[in-house]
Amino acid sequence: MAHAHQKSDPHTVDFKVDPVVLELGQRFVDAGHELSLVGGPVRDLFLGRLSPDLDFTTDATPEQTLALIRKWADNFWEIGRAFGTIGMRKSGFQIEITTYRAEAYDPESRKPMVAFGSSLTDDLLRRDFTINAMALRLPSMELVDPFGGVRDLHASVLATPGAPETSFSDDPLRMMRAARFASQLGVAVREDVKQAMEQMAERITIISAERIREELVKLICGTHPRVGIDLLVDTGLAEFVLPEVSALRLEADEHHRHKDVYQHSLQVLEQAAALETDPDGAVPGPDFVLRFAALMHDVGKPATRRFEPGGAVSFRHHDMVGSKLTKKRMKALRFDNDTIKAVARLVELHMRFYGYGEAGWSDSAVRRYVTDAGPVLERLHRLTRSDVTTRNQRKADRLSFAYDDLEARIASLREQESLEAVRPDLDGGQIMALLGLKPGPVVGKAYKFLLDQRMEHGPLDRDVAEARLREWWAQQPEAAEPQPAAGVELSTTEES
Repeated sequence: MAHAHQKSDPHTVDFKVDPVVLELGQRFVDAGHELSLVGGPVRDLFLGRLSPDLDFTTDATPEQTLALIRKWADNFWEIGRAFGTIGMRKSGFQIEITTYRAEAYDPESRKPMVAFGSSLTDDLLRRDFTINAMALRLPSMELVDPFGGVRDLHASVLATPGAPETSFSDDPLRMMRAARFASQLGVAVREDVKQAMEQMAERITIISAERIREELVKLICGTHPRVGIDLLVDTGLAEFVLPEVSALRLEADEHHRHKDVYQHSLQVLEQAAALETDPDGAVPGPDFVLRFAALMHDVGKPATRRFEPGGAVSFRHHDMVGSKLTKKRMKALRFDNDTIKAVARLVELHMRFYGYGEAGWSDSAVRRYVTDAGPVLERLHRLTRSDVTTRNQRKADRLSFAYDDLEARIASLREQESLEAVRPDLDGGQIMALLGLKPGPVVGKAYKFLLDQRMEHGPLDRDVAEARLREWWAQQPEAAEPQPAAGVELSTTEES
């Protein structure tokens, strides 16, 4: 289903569909029911995009739908049956068929009270936006577009089928979806929709963090994430979803003329997205971790801003503060620990490079940079490069050349040693055997000493590492204390 255009009959659309779609439609018609392809898959046909997941709507009850597909589908499930939805797989497609709805919502609840309807038009009226309120009757391919979805799609406008206040009151998450579609499709939000979002922004607080997170991830990974974030901030939704980003709009200060942190952050987000790779590269796009770190990298600035004598503005330690704020926000949005750790580490490290650009680094400093970045090193390369938004071309070139040099240094050291797995030259078992220790904090101290030696000097021969460890141990107060014999064999287990 790659393209669509209307036939001479204005009520039908001519496009290639998989035979599975027409076959399913015919089954329902033969049984005296209606079936229509609806929502996103129809929208995507007009955009020339493929939809592996197909949504259908019908006047058949869930029980009647089950009777029609039970032997036809490859497999099926009834998990959404209470909401009128039956799911199935057929010939590689994931299919959901939902009975026409006439939903009513409790204003204080997150969940709809479902009532089944009997009209396709009424079903389309309850949908979020006109571009998603189109249907194709099957198997006739008749286009049903009572609210001007095709018109709005051609005009790149996001509008609601009914009053936006009613739509957002019914389901406040639709305000997040508006920002998400603005990002994914590059559409403008109609003024009445934007005004309703402004007036009703606080209602987003009744929506679960998990549902908000899902929309935010889709927004950040969209083709135009800057447009989506701008809409969240302009309407006040960000005050409840990403208040740290709203806070980046520091008040104008002509005297000090500091950089607009909010616009800078959006530019860094765009530049980071532009540095993503194809699927075979180091950072396949769209990469949420890189993009979200780019958006959040300066969120520590409002809390750390200081006006210095002479008119300068400083943001000392904003990287550390920003990393903590980012962790806190992502935990509130119920992100998984690995994603939180990766984004927070990027925010924490995004300023580290600037010491290199000013004074150059020892091999030890380069090793620490790689080790501290760990699995996010390739993203850190891109974030650091993206963080240059100066209009001073000479300065931009100087920073770019410096980072080229740092990456060359990393590559050179990689040829000599395994930077990704920097370990001490003796492991925990060898340390205990050499010093006659049992497992405990003292072994950890010795391990850290050897790790520092490894960082500072690169790989050491076994006898050199042992000699340095003995010298270090002789200076430790614990060396004078009687230590129980370790009684352990040499091991590759790390104790630290």
